[in-house]
Order: sequence, then structure tokens, then C-alpha cells
Amino acid sequence: MPDAIQCLEIGSTEFNMFFKRLRERAEIGDGPAGSIHAELLEKARAGGDSVLLMFAEQFFEGLHPGIVATVERVIQRVQAQGDGALCNLSRLFDGYPLTPPNIRVSPKELDALAAQADAATLELCRTQVIPRLMRFHEKQRQESWQLDEQGGSVGIRVQPLQRVALYVPGGKAFYPSSLMMSAIPAKVAGVKEIAVFTPPAAVDKTPLLAGLCKELGITEIYRVGGAQAVAAAALGTEKIARVDKVVGPGNQFVATAKRMLNGRVAIDSFAGPSEVVILFDASATPAHVAADLLAQAEHDEMAAAVGVTDSAEAAQAVAAEINLQLAGLPREAICRRSLESFGGIVVAPSMGFALRFVDTLAAEHVEVITGDAEKHAGQIRNAGAIFIGPFAPEAFGDYMAGPNHVLPTAGTARFASALGVGDFLRHVSIIRGSEAMLRPHVATIAALARIEGLEAHARSVEARF
Repeated sequence: MPDAIQCLEIGSTEFNMFFKRLRERAEIGDGPAGSIHAELLEKARAGGDSVLLMFAEQFFEGLHPGIVATVERVIQRVQAQGDGALCNLSRLFDGYPLTPPNIRVSPKELDALAAQADAATLELCRTQVIPRLMRFHEKQRQESWQLDEQGGSVGIRVQPLQRVALYVPGGKAFYPSSLMMSAIPAKVAGVKEIAVFTPPAAVDKTPLLAGLCKELGITEIYRVGGAQAVAAAALGTEKIARVDKVVGPGNQFVATAKRMLNGRVAIDSFAGPSEVVILFDASATPAHVAADLLAQAEHDEMAAAVGVTDSAEAAQAVAAEINLQLAGLPREAICRRSLESFGGIVVAPSMGFALRFVDTLAAEHVEVITGDAEKHAGQIRNAGAIFIGPFAPEAFGDYMAGPNHVLPTAGTARFASALGVGDFLRHVSIIRGSEAMLRPHVATIAALARIEGLEAHARSVEARF
């Protein structure tokens, strides 16, 4: 069997092809959904439910076979039909018999599900993970402030958002860490109403979700996933009050819905597939680098696992370790597809060149495992999170190091930051006037207003004196 990952010299044809794939992966675009349409329509026809079949035929009628068009129609249906659309879309897409009464998990159901959660895992989250995350995010608190001046003042009032939605994936897998990473900064910020949205079957199949929600004081959970969950949160339905912001990762349909509804509701980011870049040199232990690359590759087929080094020998040693460690992994097939498409070990002519390349990628996660890791990490500007040294694997940050693991992807670390307490806050400007404060500035205000052709603005100030 060929090597699972290629070693690529910067400037080679193979490197250029690899870099092109990474660039294309990061581009936001439409994707095919036509085969999914046909499969779902056929399933509806075979199910014998005339109401669902009528809904499916109307939904797919004249629909372009792409993700963007599909999400656009989902949003239209939710806006027009509310809870009825959520139920039909859930039956169509998820095969779940959702009805208006069970859209929201009842208090009795929440208690029953929470009682089924694995007690040992819940205890670990309660005593180890949540306290660490809380301690870190408490440091991000922001305070209101004002500047006093002659009986008046100007300042900022910091206040939390009133209501937010946390999207928790539950299709291929459930990630309790994502729930904690989204909920804890919202709680620290002081958000009063937190609603959790997750695919319908996920609630019943993952009691840990219910247990963690109860532990975090969250009682509003909806059995709604996919693009329809984002639409319901953003627009509201009969049973679901609209929110101020939607946060949390999801698949392409969820990401597209967030993009389309941005502006009607605030969102955290346009999250893409996950990625890691590991900068290493000859001093790194190959087994450690290989293990961390595989930890990234096992996410899904679109995950990117990239090593960057100035040592061809170290690159070959890591590639050999990947071949050894890959065999027998439960998600071996997923790892192989990820590494084949978006995995590679890039060999740079120097460490300086390697650092510049890492900065160019602006990756979600950047690990630095070199003989001078502190110095090299300090030279990296563009990264969602930087992990310094051999004992800072990405998995530590994913679960409990403290910083949030909801990070900018696809090169957006050039301008975006990790999810944090500030994402759940608003700044309201406060201008508290006084005669003594305003009087010295009347002429300046009036002059600027008249230059802009706004005579009434000038007179509104002059009228007071």
C-alpha cells in the first residue's frame, strides 16, 4: 500500500497541486445536492405518507440541485410555515417523526434523559473540564466605563445579548465539548436565554447532552437540526422565539444557512472544515507529530492535516510513523481520504521559509514542535490557536486546556478570533450631557454640520444657547 501522506518540497509540481487543493478547499462556494434530492424524494414515495409526499414534491419541484438553492428553500418554508415546516423537514431529511408537541424537549424528558447519562463522564466534565473552561473565560469579562467631563460624561455600557442559540452537531457524531465551548462563554457573559438546537435523534441517543445541559443550567433544547434549525432560530416559529445570535459548528447546510441569514441574526463565523498545521524540526519526536496529524485527519474527509518542516529526514520519519499508526484506527478510511486530499508534509528550504508558509496558511490550529518553539511561535501572526511545545497537542485544546476550541478556519485567522465572552456582549455608547460640557463645542459642531449641508443639525445645538 502506498504511503498515506506525501512529503512535498516547496516549489515542486506536487507541492503546487497540493497548495491549489488547500486554496480551493478554503473557497466558499456551492456544492452538489441533486443526488440527495432524488434519494429523499424516492424515500418519501416509498414511505406511504401522503402528507409528507406532497410536502416533498412541492419542496423539490424546480429546485436547483445545489446546497445553496436547497438551503434557500428551507429558509422560505420555515418562514412561511413555521413549526409545520420544521416537522415536515425533519421527517424528510432526518427520518424523524417530529410533531409540534415534541419540537422542544420537555422538562420531564430532560430529567429522564439526563438520568441516563454516563455518570463517570459527566463527573469528569463537572469537576475537571467545566471549571477549567470557566476559569479561562472569566478572564475575558468586560466592564462598563465612562469618562467624566464638566458635569457630563461619555462611556460604554457593556451588556450581554438577551437570547442566543447554540447549534450542537449530531449527525455523524455528537460533540459534548462543542456544547461546553459554546455555552460557557455565553454563561460568563450573562446571557439570560440560551437555546440549544441539535438534530432530533441526537437528543434521544446522547443522554450526555441532556446531562451537560442540566449541569450548565440550560433547559431550552429543540429537536431541530440542519439549515432549518438556523432558520427557526433566526426567524422564529410558533414555538421557537427568535434569537439575537447563532453560534456553533455544523455541516455545509448549516454553514450556508448561517451565511444567508447573517444580518437578520448575528452569527459567530462561517466555519469550514477543521485543520491543523504542525511546524516541526529534527528535534521533534516523529511519533508525536504523526499522532497529532492523524488526530486531525480523523475528523472527516475534508479535514486538513499539514506538517511543515525544514528537515527532509524528519519529514520522512513522520510519514513512516503515520503509516504505522494509521493501521487499525477505527476511522482509518476517513483518515486516508483526508490525508490523500488535504494532507501533506511540506519541506521548506529553511525554518524562516517554513514560518512564512505557516503564516500564509493562517490555519485554525498551529502546533509548534521545534527546538526553539517559543521563539518560532512568537513569529507566527496568523493562527486561530497556537500550541507551543511537545506537550501541547491540539487535543488538549479541543477538550479542556481552557481557550475556546471554536476557531476561525479556511484562512480567516488573518482577521478573526476564537469564540469568547465578547461574542455574547454588546457595547452601548452612553453620552451624558451637561451645559458646561456642551457649550465650548457649539461652534465646532455647527461648522462641521454646515459643511455637510445639515443645517438642522447645527441649529439643534445652537438652539440650546
